[in-house]
Amino acid sequence: MKKKAIVVGAGLAGMSAAIRLSGDGYDVKIIEKNSNVGGKLNKREGKGFSFDTGPSILTMPWVLEQLFTSVHRRVEDYITIQRVEPQWRTFFEDGTKIDVTSDLPDMLEEMKKVSGDSSAKLTELIHYAENMYELCMKSFYKYSLADLKDLKQHHTLKELMAMDPLSTVADGTKKRLNNKYLEQMFNFFVMYVGSNPYQAPAILNQLIYVQLGLGIHYVKGGMYNIAEGMKKLLGELRVDIQLNSPVDHLVIEGKEVKGVRTADGTLHEADIVVSNLEAIPVYRNLVPHKEGQKEAKKLNKKFMPSVSGLVLLLGVDRQFDDLKHHNFFFSENPEKEFSDIFDKGIPSDDPTVYIGISARSDETQAPKGKDNLFVLTHVPPLKEGEQGKYDWAEYRELVLDKLERNGMKGLRDSIEFEYRFTPEDLEELYGPNGGSIYGVASDKKKNSGFKIPAKSELYENLYFVGGSTHPGGGVPMVTLSGQLTADLIKEHETQKQMS
Repeated sequence: MKKKAIVVGAGLAGMSAAIRLSGDGYDVKIIEKNSNVGGKLNKREGKGFSFDTGPSILTMPWVLEQLFTSVHRRVEDYITIQRVEPQWRTFFEDGTKIDVTSDLPDMLEEMKKVSGDSSAKLTELIHYAENMYELCMKSFYKYSLADLKDLKQHHTLKELMAMDPLSTVADGTKKRLNNKYLEQMFNFFVMYVGSNPYQAPAILNQLIYVQLGLGIHYVKGGMYNIAEGMKKLLGELRVDIQLNSPVDHLVIEGKEVKGVRTADGTLHEADIVVSNLEAIPVYRNLVPHKEGQKEAKKLNKKFMPSVSGLVLLLGVDRQFDDLKHHNFFFSENPEKEFSDIFDKGIPSDDPTVYIGISARSDETQAPKGKDNLFVLTHVPPLKEGEQGKYDWAEYRELVLDKLERNGMKGLRDSIEFEYRFTPEDLEELYGPNGGSIYGVASDKKKNSGFKIPAKSELYENLYFVGGSTHPGGGVPMVTLSGQLTADLIKEHETQKQMS
């Protein structure tokens, strides 16, 4: 008889884990509180406009290929992945514009706008980032790592030192670039995992190679098609997906989780429970014992939530000609911006604003001659009791002021459709700690860049996937977390049988 596995939450990490567990022979059931799959990767539509509400950039598509291959499928039979060039258009407050591209001769020309001797700088930076990435392919992207002890099992001392462990992301870029424009631009890559470049470990500079070397991508028809493709595959694997079924609590006996009980009172029994809901909210809200609260408090000291965000979905009656598919309007003072968000815990009065316009690569996403603007501004995660503290309508005005000041004149008057997500909405919809977008922030001093262990330290058969666990936030990382946690489960089950 097949062992039963329950996955709590149908985000990308939960679906990835379910695919792998099904391939490993489990009878799998996904229990999701919302009315559709995908978690933060979702979509909204209105007045002819379509919007991806969460991730808008896909990197490392090999992670999706690996997942589908693990159950003898081809990812291209489910989704169509296309490369995006230029990758970003970046705007600075003084009027400087730099395009980021994986075409290195073009990238050099762009860098010359602000730095004359760009060739050696770019070569050294990419070499540095590529070395980091190759080291991570031996460990970080291959195994579920909980701490330095785990990492040391896969590397020599020389390799560990090559990870530049004494430096932050910003230290690494300053040493190789020494240019305020280029440093701000390349430092921002670490926001793919919602972390502060002045606090995050330098190993995350590998994201420079991930983008420039491997490219960034879009999924035809909208990023939500990743979730649709996984859902189709889960159907073929006969995984039971139960929507509109919020979990009330974990059913615990001794040191084992026996299953979950949903809000309607139904008991779902299982041999293994995998939570796509972050670990801290699970211990805080789903464990019916005081030890859950104690564990949540302990983890919260070391693993603070990444940034949250104010998201504006704007359907506008024109195309802003100066914009590309991906656009960043940078703050004037990045150190102050990150200090506001991460140290002071307040929304910055001069934030960096991202605008994604998928219609630039996919004409099905907006009416002809119009733009679908996904506007994201990072803000601090909510602390307990802070719900409703900030006036997000007022902050919306600050964001629109910045965009109109930086060339998007007439933006307010052009809006035909608008939908807004606040940190409170993200927390309510998807349950992340403080409305976090990317799970746990990587902090060199507090957690050395490591995440919450994928295997529960309290209960024998409880596991976690998603942005709060290894390897972190973002589409490829959370999808990989589902695969690595499935590997961990297989390893532990094998050890049990042998003992």
